[in-house]
Amino acid sequence: MAAHRCGFLPPLFILCALSVLTVTWTQETIPLGSHRAAAADSKPTDTKSVAQTTEQLAVEQRQWEATEVEEATSAAAAVSKQDNSSPEDVVQTSTPKPKDEFQEELVVRPLHSGDIYASFQFRTLWQTDFTRERKVSHYGLFPKSLGQVISKFSVRELHISFTQGYWRTMQWGQPFLSSPPGAELWVWFQDTVTDVDGTWKELANVLSGIFCASLNFIDSTNTVQPTASFKPLGIGNVTDHRFLRYATLPREIVCTENLTPWKKLLPCGTKAGLAVLLKSEKLFHSSFYSQAVHIRPVCQDWQCKTASWELRQTLNVVFDLHNSGQGKREWSLFKMFSRTLTEACPLASTSKIYIDVTDNPEQFELSPATALLSQAVVLGDRRTFSVYDLTQQITFGTVRSLNVLMRWKSSEGYIHYQPSKDRVRPHLLEMLVQLPPNSVTEVTVEFERALLKWTEYTPDPNHGFYVGSSVISSLVPSLVALDTNSTWQRPLFSTFFPCKEESSYFVRVYTEPLLVNLPTPDFSMPYNVICLTCTVVAVGYGSLYNLLTRTFQIEEPSPGLAKRLANIIRRMRGVPPL
Repeated sequence: MAAHRCGFLPPLFILCALSVLTVTWTQETIPLGSHRAAAADSKPTDTKSVAQTTEQLAVEQRQWEATEVEEATSAAAAVSKQDNSSPEDVVQTSTPKPKDEFQEELVVRPLHSGDIYASFQFRTLWQTDFTRERKVSHYGLFPKSLGQVISKFSVRELHISFTQGYWRTMQWGQPFLSSPPGAELWVWFQDTVTDVDGTWKELANVLSGIFCASLNFIDSTNTVQPTASFKPLGIGNVTDHRFLRYATLPREIVCTENLTPWKKLLPCGTKAGLAVLLKSEKLFHSSFYSQAVHIRPVCQDWQCKTASWELRQTLNVVFDLHNSGQGKREWSLFKMFSRTLTEACPLASTSKIYIDVTDNPEQFELSPATALLSQAVVLGDRRTFSVYDLTQQITFGTVRSLNVLMRWKSSEGYIHYQPSKDRVRPHLLEMLVQLPPNSVTEVTVEFERALLKWTEYTPDPNHGFYVGSSVISSLVPSLVALDTNSTWQRPLFSTFFPCKEESSYFVRVYTEPLLVNLPTPDFSMPYNVICLTCTVVAVGYGSLYNLLTRTFQIEEPSPGLAKRLANIIRRMRGVPPL
């Protein structure tokens, strides 16, 4: 046995030695090939770096950056690089593109009413086709919960929105995406669905659980099938409206429970990127709030050879600029959202902030300033935007945080608003305006009627409650030049207000008091209640007390006259009475 074992050792040792030599030789030859490849590619790489540096300098020197021009330039640059590259470079750069792409944007637009409109846009592209691939097991940036909904219910397009408040078009203009108050849901199903009504009901129940909403109340009583409106927004001209369903819930209350699952659909959540600004306390303390989710098939390229799924999450909010009570007109990211930006989402290909500077750009200034401008056609109008690219570290500066501040240069207008406190102080609104001649200026203040305590009503509450007069103070041009020195020589009735200018005089005007009719209770009801209560207590308690305290005795009937005479005679005779 020992001889046999020793006999196998030399061949085994030789094989091991050969294997070690083979591995060593391959390890030594691979770096040589890589060095040769690197040496062969060094010149094209240097040429590319010089070209990229030249392009970056050219971009920094330009002040205007049109979106269409930028896309065309990037496409042309990509084509030129492919033409100038060697065959080896083509082989090296032919790696497959990632199947998912994520973009995020924030558009801030000052409104004519003095409010601030902020619109968040989050876009996720998923390069897959459910019409061909029924079962998808791998999910990247696209949320798995929505992907399973699209696959299971054969959804072609899905649009859902939750809105709190009403968009005031006359004051704010037209929004980027409109939505009705409450909840709205409309879905296009694929033509392979046989029972559309049953699938629609089951889909509403599933979405109700995903977004923590009351969509399970959607049934046939509030579902319609439009034939002219709500055309598909994605690719494919679907004209069969049998596969379209639309429903609204106007009384749906939007709160934090709806926002939390909406934020979880984002690839970075609220940890990085523009989603850091989505603070519930600030968003719901606004004049208008709306969040939506739109899913549709789109083209991957301009030839539309292949399709991909687009998930677009939008959030629109309108902030009141004067809710802070400060007289100066300015806003910033921290003032609106109580947070600043520190970095872009690492999974986002583009992350930008657009500030609309189309209307009177010379009247306000941005801090930090940016030289990058962009033009885009929005709702039939060409708008100009200042752009902050969060993917560039230079945007954050040395403090590594971004807080965009817009301050109005004009100091002619002054607004000071001090909100009231219940039973503590009244409202105070001061405005400094310049009125043109022969004009009518109307100031409207919204208020809500509330019930007072019963001790706070006046003896005649049905007459109403008075609101004090408004005060208008103005400098009126004078027809005669005034002497500002000799005021003591003039009559007393003309020297009350000091005169500091010769061409104008001071006037203070009071308006009529305002009579407001508040809800007034019926004060005769307490009297009726007291009378009825006393009557019930007297009758009920009196009868019970009489039954509990009265004593009852049995009385025998009185005897007749003959019996009484007989008893008298029997007493006289000493005989017991009958």
